[in-house]
Amino acid sequence: MDIDKLKEGDKALLLGNEAIALGAIEAGVAGATTYPGTPSSEIGNTLFRVARNVGMYFEFSVNEKVAVEVAAAASASGLRALTFMKHVGLNVASDAFITLAYVGVRGGFVLVSADDPSCHSSQNEQDNRYYAVLANVPMLEPATPQEAKDMLIYAYDLSEDLELPVILRTTTRVSHVRGVVIAGKRREIKRTGHFEKNPERFVTVPANARRRHIALLEHMKKAMEISERCPFTHVIGDGDLGIICSGASYNYVIDVVKEYNIDCSVLRIGMTHPVPESTVREFISGREKVIIVEELEPYLEKEVYYIAKKYGCDVEILGKISGHFPRNFEYDNDVVADGILKILGRTRESRGLQSKFNAPLRPPVLCPGCPHRASYYAVKKALRGKDVIFSTDIGCYTLGIQHPLRTADYLLCMGSSIGTGCGFSKATEQVVVSFIGDSTFFHAGIPGMINAIYNKAHLIYIILDNRTTAMTGHQPHPGTGITGMGEDTRQIMPEDIAKAVGVEYVRVVNPMKVDEMVQAVKEASEHKGVSVIVARAPCALLEARAKREQRNKYYIDQDLCKRCLVCVNQFACPAIYIDNGQVMIDSVLCVGCGVCAQVCPFNAIKEKKSGAILEGKG
Repeated sequence: MDIDKLKEGDKALLLGNEAIALGAIEAGVAGATTYPGTPSSEIGNTLFRVARNVGMYFEFSVNEKVAVEVAAAASASGLRALTFMKHVGLNVASDAFITLAYVGVRGGFVLVSADDPSCHSSQNEQDNRYYAVLANVPMLEPATPQEAKDMLIYAYDLSEDLELPVILRTTTRVSHVRGVVIAGKRREIKRTGHFEKNPERFVTVPANARRRHIALLEHMKKAMEISERCPFTHVIGDGDLGIICSGASYNYVIDVVKEYNIDCSVLRIGMTHPVPESTVREFISGREKVIIVEELEPYLEKEVYYIAKKYGCDVEILGKISGHFPRNFEYDNDVVADGILKILGRTRESRGLQSKFNAPLRPPVLCPGCPHRASYYAVKKALRGKDVIFSTDIGCYTLGIQHPLRTADYLLCMGSSIGTGCGFSKATEQVVVSFIGDSTFFHAGIPGMINAIYNKAHLIYIILDNRTTAMTGHQPHPGTGITGMGEDTRQIMPEDIAKAVGVEYVRVVNPMKVDEMVQAVKEASEHKGVSVIVARAPCALLEARAKREQRNKYYIDQDLCKRCLVCVNQFACPAIYIDNGQVMIDSVLCVGCGVCAQVCPFNAIKEKKSGAILEGKG
């Protein structure tokens, strides 16, 4: 959707993330920064396409901490700034963000934290509402794409009024749901600011930090007053039963209340930090029961407990702590209905027909032609018979955990492969291989590499360089030579960094040439210290989009095939399958990479010449 072409009053069917991008344009944001991370990625993908057209600066930063720092400087210069990231990205950015709350902002500053209940694409499902509490900053939670846009615009006025950064907290369902969004009036984007020096405010030496903490707490008192009149907080219905909710949970509550004809009153809180005490107190006063519906942690529930205790409200508070709602995974209508109806002594009606068939699980796999599969096959072949620990990282290549590759033994977070690899090399006598992607290497893999060299670790560090940030949608990074503004820039090569910090064994290999990759890994395993292999080959999806000459497909010559199943049980390309005892290649899935032909010990996999009709071949 070309959101830059929307005019005031136009309607468009947008993702929540696209609506946030539109909100940034309408709010007059001068600069936006991010490191890609699902479920926030579409905000960046959208701004990447339109930033130049609307006069906005957009940056794919090297990581989330840097993204916050770049945006903070823009804000300090009087410009409106946006930074956005997935929930775990705020862990990376928290050092800068929490101190930013102390120094405050000049131009409006909004941080979008896209949480991921149920870990759809993440290593945890942490509840980032607690970052608002930790940093002492306001927080808003939209429920729909329209609200995501409107709240973002509101957040800028709030930020400038309080001189504080503001968190807009979304979740996967809000980020990825589509809804009708009405475009609004656009504020003119001011691109050039001026930084007025004030070191007593902006330089956080201890004496200044102490004063700024006092100022922050005063700002939050004002935020509490604003929270009481937030336009996104409202009450629906007038029943005796009270329900309090926020964010995506509000959608489920409204659906359930209508479907089951529940007589109640619903308080939807739009500004969830600071929680509007007076509004909540008024809502719970005189009620026998109040149900709290929220995903993940009992954040609102504990706030309501506190308010009830503080003001002496005799009300039964029901939610997670009472055991009526789960504390993990995302909610849906069924989860919310089960919780509310259980409290009411009712049961949920069965929905529709139940299938008699259980469909087989279809786990995610590396794509046909993915260079990571070739790398993994070569590494395991080179180190066959050795006791190997594979520390891995965040990216498509994490799918190495799947059978039969099994090249993922330990994972914590972005960049952890080399840090944990260093630890394993000191704690054990096993061979250590650390895998990391090119984008993740720039994000968080360089300090760990330096640490490994400095502390004399013995490991093989394999940088799986597919020339893009693949898992989140093929965004550029420092190794691609393209900026977030679509401009050519200097291409930074991982091997140059490795050499610069003192790695003695550095090899750049095309993993699609299996024998060369095997040889490089064998040599690296014999080298004392840190060895770096850059396994460089483009993402198969990028190759397909590049509109290059169509490569010939491959087939299996059934006369030569010995049914050894190496291609199935060790290489495991999704295009290779077994049909009636014969190993076959699906010509639709095959991308013609030719790695399977190198893997076959009997040379039974052949290239299908253009235009050839092969009878009886797989």
